[in-house]
This record gives sequence, structure tokens and C-alpha cells, in this order.
Amino acid sequence: MSENETAKIRVAVVDDHEMFRAGVIATLRDSFDIVGQAADVPGSVAMIAQTKPQVVLLDVHVPGGEGGGGAEILAKSRPDSPTTVFLALSVSDAPQDVGSVIRAGAQGYVTKTITGADLISSIKQVHEGYAVFSPKLAGFVLSAFQGVPAAGSDGGADGAARAHDEELDRLSAREQEVMRLIARGYTYKEVAAELFISIKTVETHVSSVLRKLQLSNRTELTRWAADRRIV
Repeated sequence: MSENETAKIRVAVVDDHEMFRAGVIATLRDSFDIVGQAADVPGSVAMIAQTKPQVVLLDVHVPGGEGGGGAEILAKSRPDSPTTVFLALSVSDAPQDVGSVIRAGAQGYVTKTITGADLISSIKQVHEGYAVFSPKLAGFVLSAFQGVPAAGSDGGADGAARAHDEELDRLSAREQEVMRLIARGYTYKEVAAELFISIKTVETHVSSVLRKLQLSNRTELTRWAADRRIV
């Protein structure tokens, strides 16, 4: 994606801490079109309905409304802005916070320890249809997608194992390594560093994995891995 195309991505920022919100906007201003900001649930819903941003950076704990925070904003904004993509940006890495916004439909979840460059990259990725998660949140994210505890459930285990074995056999050893890291929320850059390969090679492997598994995008790949508990 070129810089001109990047600048066309319309972004809104939702956070109740004014100084943090101002800092995020300052970081993103040169790369994106910042179309709105808000600090509470009603204001966020109204702002999103009016500006219809392509990507919303959404804090989990936002006051007002019915007390549902970021998940409430996401749910109430869907009718008026159905194509808006939400990326949670929160100080919290608690499982209940991660699960609430993922189940509500957020495309990704990153913590506020993220660097400015990685945040810009994450916005681009969710805009392109990829799921983006901080690697340390992988276990919580997979549990949220599954909707069940990550351990202690035997339902259909043998069938799932057979299914994932057959599909995994389609992938080379390297493709399986790339697939697992991507499903855990690693960026292409992080996968490249982890496996000591180029970003271009990562892109090639991801394309091959999606083709072989007959999946359309990174979000489907994450769900595929979560369903089979192979990450």
C-alpha cells in the first residue's frame, strides 16, 4: 500500500484519557485521516455514526451508556456504520476484556505498550481484512473465538484431531510454522524475525497456506486454528 493510499484510511480514536488520546492522534496524524475522537459511550456512538470511519481505535473501558464500554460502542455502532472495522487499543490484557470486544466483533486487540510504528502497521492490517493481536494475548483470543475453555473439554476431540491432521498434511513444515505464528497474532515483520526469513517470504507462505486451506483471510485462519486447538 502506497503512502497516498494509506493517507486515505479514515481513522477515529475512542479513549477517555485526553492526554493519551491526543498522543495517539499525534502519532497517527501523518499517516491517516483522523476523522473523529470521543471519550464516552454515547459520544463515541454518535461520532462513529456521523463520520463513518474505516477504522476505530477503541479502548475497552469507556464510561457512559449502559456500562458496556468498548463492546457496547461496537454493538451500537454496527447499524449506522456497518463497514467500520474496530481495533481495540487498551492497557488491559485481562481475558474478560479481550473476550468481550472480540465476541462483539473487534478485528483485533493490541495493548498500549505497542510502538507507534507497530500501531500504524496494525491499523493498515485490520483495514486490509487481517486480524491483529498482541502475541501475548493469543491464548485469550483463541479461547474467545472458541467460546469455550481452552482445556478440559473433550467434545469431538477425535474428530477435530482427524480433521486438522488431514488439513495440516497439505502444509509444509515451514508453512505450518508460519501459520501458527500468524494465528497467534504475530505481524509479518514479527514472523520474519522469529523464523529468520524475509517479510516477502512470509507473505508467500501465508498466501500458500490460505490457498491450501481454502481460507480467505487472516481472520478465518485464526478461527481455523482456534477450532482445532493447534496453536
